[in-house]
Amino acid sequence: MEEFVIGVVSSLAAAGLAVVGGMVLPRRVRSWPTLLLSRATGLGVSRVHPRQRVAAADLKAALGKARWVRVLAGRGNELTRDGFAALWDDGGRRLEFVHVLLPDTDPRSVSWLKWREDEIRRIDPGFAQGMLAEQIELNAGYVSEVAADRDNIELRRYNLPHLHRIVITDHIAFLTLYRRAGHGRDSPCVVAPRPGLMYDYALQLFTTAWDHA
Repeated sequence: MEEFVIGVVSSLAAAGLAVVGGMVLPRRVRSWPTLLLSRATGLGVSRVHPRQRVAAADLKAALGKARWVRVLAGRGNELTRDGFAALWDDGGRRLEFVHVLLPDTDPRSVSWLKWREDEIRRIDPGFAQGMLAEQIELNAGYVSEVAADRDNIELRRYNLPHLHRIVITDHIAFLTLYRRAGHGRDSPCVVAPRPGLMYDYALQLFTTAWDHA
């Protein structure tokens, strides 16, 4: 257990350094700190995008090649957009499974929803109280509607801190590290191919949340 904790802390520290390097260095040399740290630590990171939305093209390509997909999102808006279309159209029937985790919006439960909403409202005055839950329910409804005609899609709800977005396929993981006061689309996104420590860490995060959802 101690070795695992040390490994995770080292991985996150290295990922943090890679993110900082990716944001402050010129574009043509941004990949070098990531690759050097990845090789030196066994982190297994191929690139770090300064913002999640910049990774959209890479993510769309990965989903188009996937055999299975797992998604943990803090809101799920992108699930209804073109980047995720490969999961929901007829081509998505070839997938072994699509597992989706979205936040629990039940006000009777002990929820982290208000905590995350308050964070976003600090930097987005147009984000009204209750809007986050409304958007989550709309996106959950979209996934549920598709799942009604497909037996390889399953949606569950989680009640955990909103710290990251995770998209994992059988080949690669996209781990967005949410900023405390910012939208997920503006937060850095770590891309980690399999095999690698960061891929395994992202998979463990998802699996833990899925098993307790």
